[in-house]
Amino acid sequence: MSSRITIGTSPDSWGVWFPSDPEQLPASQFLSEVVEAGYEWIELGPYGYLSKDEAELQDQLDAHGLKVLAGTVFEHLHRPDSWDAVWSQVTDVAALTQAVGGKHIVVIPDPWRHHKTGEPVESRDLPPEQWAQMTSGLNELGKRIFDEYGLHVQFHSHADSHVGYQPEIERLLADTDPDWVNLCLDTGHVAYYGGDCLELIKKYPERIGYLHLKQVNPAIMEQVLDKDLSFPEAVRMGAMIEPPLGV
Repeated sequence: MSSRITIGTSPDSWGVWFPSDPEQLPASQFLSEVVEAGYEWIELGPYGYLSKDEAELQDQLDAHGLKVLAGTVFEHLHRPDSWDAVWSQVTDVAALTQAVGGKHIVVIPDPWRHHKTGEPVESRDLPPEQWAQMTSGLNELGKRIFDEYGLHVQFHSHADSHVGYQPEIERLLADTDPDWVNLCLDTGHVAYYGGDCLELIKKYPERIGYLHLKQVNPAIMEQVLDKDLSFPEAVRMGAMIEPPLGV
């Protein structure tokens, strides 16, 4: 891992999960508050929250003195015939990220629960053939994104996904090519399932290309896991907490 770290923020830190939602703050307010908080670098967040037009987006960034670190995409490469849908999303986000100077694409796995109802939409655990399809797909995705856009794929483990627990993260690292896929270490999502971020850093220093610094409230997480609550329910309860107030 490089000794030089660029520190930034993202719409997610302002509670922005979707391109458009009446409960979210407008993009103009997000950009202004980012500057007020002292940041110079941002992620694009959900595609369409900030402008999808390259020139307009660059004008927005320039007006606030901001620069872009990364774009974000979601994947479901374990599902049959999923490549075209994933790649279609990736091309839009990667092209925009490249155009405004970003260097990374954060790849997040789709949840196995419905993102609003919390009901399961597929099995919690992937059978071996679907796991292999996912990891081979990620290798291909990382290679094509780098070859065509010069961007580095950073895989983001996530609550309510098939890669959330530490053994799943380590298995994914073992089954993917470090030339094309590395880890966005989200400390909150690792801690969500009781993982040890320091152990991951010590074991895989060369595989960690990106960080999301978060923490969780252990008392709330005990309730979440005991009751098998969904990630959105956990967030509404206050499970994700501002460092250094959690673990």
